Amino acid sequence: MNTSTQQKIFTPYWFSEAMAQEPHVYPTPLEHDIQTDICIVGGGYTGLWTAILLKQQQPERDIVIIDKGLCGSGASGRNGGCMLTWSTKYTSMKKLYGEQEAVRLVKASEQAVYAIDAFCREYKIDAQLRLNGTLYTATNSAQQGGMDAVIAQLDKQQINSWQQWQQEQVQQAAGSDLHQEGFFSPAAASVQPALLARGLKRVAEQLGVKIYENTPMETINTDSPVTITTPNGDIFANKVVLALNAWMLDKFPQFKRSVVLVSSDMAITEPIPQQLAKTGLKDGKTVIDSRIFVHYYRSTPDGRLMLGKGGNHFAFANKISAIFDQPSRYTPLLRQSFTRLFPSLQQQPFAATWTGASDRSTTGLPFFGLLNDHKDIVYGLGYSGNGVAQTWIGGQILASLVLEQQNQWSQCGLVSGPKGYFPPEPIRWIGAMLVRNAIRRKEAAEDNEQQPLWVDKQLAKFANAAGKADKS
Repeated sequence: MNTSTQQKIFTPYWFSEAMAQEPHVYPTPLEHDIQTDICIVGGGYTGLWTAILLKQQQPERDIVIIDKGLCGSGASGRNGGCMLTWSTKYTSMKKLYGEQEAVRLVKASEQAVYAIDAFCREYKIDAQLRLNGTLYTATNSAQQGGMDAVIAQLDKQQINSWQQWQQEQVQQAAGSDLHQEGFFSPAAASVQPALLARGLKRVAEQLGVKIYENTPMETINTDSPVTITTPNGDIFANKVVLALNAWMLDKFPQFKRSVVLVSSDMAITEPIPQQLAKTGLKDGKTVIDSRIFVHYYRSTPDGRLMLGKGGNHFAFANKISAIFDQPSRYTPLLRQSFTRLFPSLQQQPFAATWTGASDRSTTGLPFFGLLNDHKDIVYGLGYSGNGVAQTWIGGQILASLVLEQQNQWSQCGLVSGPKGYFPPEPIRWIGAMLVRNAIRRKEAAEDNEQQPLWVDKQLAKFANAAGKADKS
């Protein structure tokens, strides 16, 4: 590859930082035909957790991971690094899966945060994981009270980890006077997402998993054994795990209406530890507002401030385009939000911006199953922008399905395939644009303490599942 070609390749901030710590590690592509017990397609969090959990249970199994690029270079290495739980989605999960299962999933998602922290400590993965909790806030009067209904239900089930803070405490901890209300939960963390992904890759290899990077799956033949074709070799596998997330739709069009690919865009500053200290941001706490297309932010150990915003670019026909591999085209929108939240920092330039592809399901929750009822091919996708911790659960589910175990994971409510479908194109995209723009108008009016148009409020309801918390 010549220098001019190399210069055109865009690497998101987190992943660039992580790979700088691996200057002498080179990817190994598959160069010949192989046979294996289990082939995992996709080397992000879901695929890596699945491989690790399988190896921990059955070390003798031969397990292979292939990734079209480098492990963690997709969504796993470019998200905001907010490890959140499903507790604020309890109401949705209760409707979908029943009360008992919703309670179990809330507990499991909180367990996942602590399990990942313990795993990183045990295997010495320095992923900058800081177990400092999260603040869910309201930044205007319309957002206030939005958490009340779900908090009441969590209280009723005695699984509520949230406590309401006084406004002054919220503003101080969040580093911004814009917040009018806030709930804190200790069951959350921030993490350098690409360092976590690369750390999981290292551990998987130490456990004996064979990993082939720069090895895209070209085709899959579902006869037994399942055959996966790559550019330079075929893989004959007894079992296959499809852990492609947003990239699943390219090879498996049956899921094209199961999710919507939408961007989440992020910006990060240069190190400004002294300025951050003055705002009150002093640990790894994540801060999430109550929008449908949320703002989320947190500081880094070296004193940077990362801000992200969801719900920007909706991909036509769910195609992963070049937009997802370049600096964010929504930088002005990020700058506007940054200035509004942190007026004292408005002169601080962004060191980098980037875009991540989020595979949003109709429910805002992931789904798992057997591909076309084929017992030897399992899949999972649809994390909907809330998967850093939840992929640990995804790994548990997929490992249990591969091993054909009858347990709480294989019989989980999430193992039901898609729970709904979006309209076909071009209706889906046109509808998404109508709803997105209505939400923007609605939330802009609310930010100005004005009453939104009735039609915008009605259209916005179509996207309620996109929020990090169920709406009252």
